Amino acid sequence: MTTGGPARPAEHPAGGRKGAAAPLLVVLAGPQASGKSALASALGAELRRRGERVAVVELDAIAAMALPTLPGWDEAHAVFEAVVALWARTDLTCVVAEGSGTAPEVARLVRVAPPGTAVLTVAVTTDLPTAHARAQEDPTRGVSKDLAFLRGVYDRWPRERSAMAPDLVVDTTAADVADGVARVVDALAARPS
Repeated sequence: MTTGGPARPAEHPAGGRKGAAAPLLVVLAGPQASGKSALASALGAELRRRGERVAVVELDAIAAMALPTLPGWDEAHAVFEAVVALWARTDLTCVVAEGSGTAPEVARLVRVAPPGTAVLTVAVTTDLPTAHARAQEDPTRGVSKDLAFLRGVYDRWPRERSAMAPDLVVDTTAADVADGVARVVDALAARPS
């Protein structure tokens, strides 16, 4: 484990950036049960395999720290944003922020990033039947198991996705996690230096 502020590598493995002063910020945003967590975990592992120093910050993991006494999701989002901001100011080369579902939530994450941070916003999506089936299979899920709740989220999602103007859309309805990771890695590599 490194401490302090050592120099960054000359070549950024995923994005080809030279002399980057701030890490890449990859924001994975989407509705509940769209596949964000699976993609975040696999993306973090792949980026590390490629030599990146990565923090994967998951909103649900932040919220779980306060369960069952979580004051509310607004507070969980505030802590999530603070953790992302702090990791982005370390010697990491990439921070993956997973859990946002609205354009304002994505905008707040981008605002807390240090100046010079390259941001890739990825909208992770699926169809309602796939999301509902995933939610039913996940024993850790709460209200997202309720079809009426989930339908409301998915009815609003096209507007949210449009408002956040993502750099990339990954549809997990048919694509597997490896395909999603490959698409994100390709998008990172294609970003200008």
